[in-house]
Formats: sequence, C-alpha cells, structure tokens
Amino acid sequence: MASPTEIGDTRTFTRPVWKPTVDVVIVAYRSRELLRECLTSLRANSSTAETRVTVVDNASRDGTIEMASAEFPEATLVSMSENLGFAAASNLAIRRGDARYVLALNPDTRLTPTALDRMVDLMELDPSIGIAGCRLERDDGTFDHAARRSFPTPLGALGQFTGIGRGRHAPERLAQYRAVSVDRGPVDAVNGAFMLIRREALDEVGLFDEGYWLYMEDLDLCYRFAQAGWVTWYEPDVTVIHVKAGSSGKFRSLRVNYAFHYGMFRFYRKHYAPARPRVVNVAIYTGIAVKLALSVARSAIYRRLLARA
Repeated sequence: MASPTEIGDTRTFTRPVWKPTVDVVIVAYRSRELLRECLTSLRANSSTAETRVTVVDNASRDGTIEMASAEFPEATLVSMSENLGFAAASNLAIRRGDARYVLALNPDTRLTPTALDRMVDLMELDPSIGIAGCRLERDDGTFDHAARRSFPTPLGALGQFTGIGRGRHAPERLAQYRAVSVDRGPVDAVNGAFMLIRREALDEVGLFDEGYWLYMEDLDLCYRFAQAGWVTWYEPDVTVIHVKAGSSGKFRSLRVNYAFHYGMFRFYRKHYAPARPRVVNVAIYTGIAVKLALSVARSAIYRRLLARA
C-alpha cells in the first residue's frame, strides 16, 4: 500500500474498482450566488466519485433555497425556519447519509477539477487518515493560511491576534497558528471550509460539537480525532478556492463576533482548562473577553464608516 507521502511526491493515485461514496454537506446562509458557484464546481467534480449532496439552508430567506431547487435538482435541500449555526446544521445533514466519507464544504468554496476525486483517493490509500484538508486559495490566488493550523497556545494566539505571527519571517512560536512547519502530511487541524471526513471515524469520535454555534467546531473535531488516534492530513497539491468570509461578511455582526470568541472560550475550557492552574485560566478568559470587546468596537466603527461612504 502506498503511503500519503508517496502520493504527494509522485502524484500517483490508483482508484479502487468500486466507487466510494461521499456525502457532501453544505450549510448555507444568505449565500445564493456563492452557493450557485459552489454547486456548479461540485457537479463538475462528481463524474467518478459517487456523491450525494445535502444543502441545509439556515433560514436565509433570500432565494437561496429556491435557486438551489430550480438549478440543482440532484441536491437534497433542507430548509430551516431558524439559523441553527454550522455545527448543528452540519450534523443534521450528516445523520441523513451513510456514505463512506463526509465532505463538510462551505458554500463560499469552488472545487478545482479532480479535487474531490484526488482527496478521496488519498483517504482510500491510508486508512489511518480520519480527516483530510487541502490547499485553500483566495480569489486572487493567494494562500489562505487557515487551510492548515496548529492547536492553539496562548503564545500562538497572541502572535495571531496581534498580527506579529502573520508575517513571513515571524518566529515559529508566534506563527504556530498557521502551522508553518507543515508542508504536507499530518497536521493538528485543517479548515472546515473543505474537510473530508471518514465516517467510520465520525462514528467512533462523534459529530461536530453543537455547543459551538459558529467557528471553532472544526478545530474541536480535529482535536477530538487526534485524541482518539486518527490522523488529520494536509495535502497542498489539491486546491480549492475559498472566498474568505463569503457568508459571514468582512465585518462580523455582534452575534457572529460573540460566537467566534465564545468558540475560543469553549475550546479552551473544554480541552485545556482542567489541566491548568486557575490563575492561568482566569487570565485566558480575561484576554478573550478583552479581545471580544475590541473586535466588537472595531466592527462597529468599520460598519459606520462604510455606511457613510
């Protein structure tokens, strides 16, 4: 059996004689045009991998579900009367399927030709891989560094949120959020914009934690997979286009801002806090609260300036 490293080096993929199926799960919210492009690119990738697509619309009320129904009859559409958030809506769709793999896919992504097939082949060749992600690129061709990530540490979070760790020559300890030391192979986490998951592993570890409304649920799932011994793999030779913040918007609303920072708090409290001194936990929680306040103020200022312009 070839190893993923050999796959990455030689780009030799051997498809088994049977067709593995993929349950594609897309959670949409006010993203009609982006979803149209996403489903179009997915349709072009489904010639060899047998896919079943489920779109959960989180009460968009902007014509998203109507567009999908009219133009993509092959997709199963689930229309919600309220916004369940990403984790709960994804789980709803995952439970409806029984395919060998689950692809969690954001509506603001576009698959490049053969992307899905190549990622499925990667998973087929190494049963130790529970989750696989690929290179994410923005519309302008630049790399989306959130495609591969390390599990957060206080120092890494400080480097990320102050911007110091985002520079090209930033010390690795400050830039660890972006997992700069990983070119290809096992990594702590990949981005939920494109996350191919082995259902066998999901059955063992569990689905997305629905305590997260939006943000951090992908990181949490990767962490739980790692704890259970499953590999998360980053494959840079497969590319997916990601329109950053295509659904949430450039400037987060109060609810989305709160969800982002609550996700940070929940992840830390769930996975790190029990093993750390109380004084350290209080310091971390205070830092998250301060960052939330600053982020809310900044978004409000930008929105006001944008409205005036």
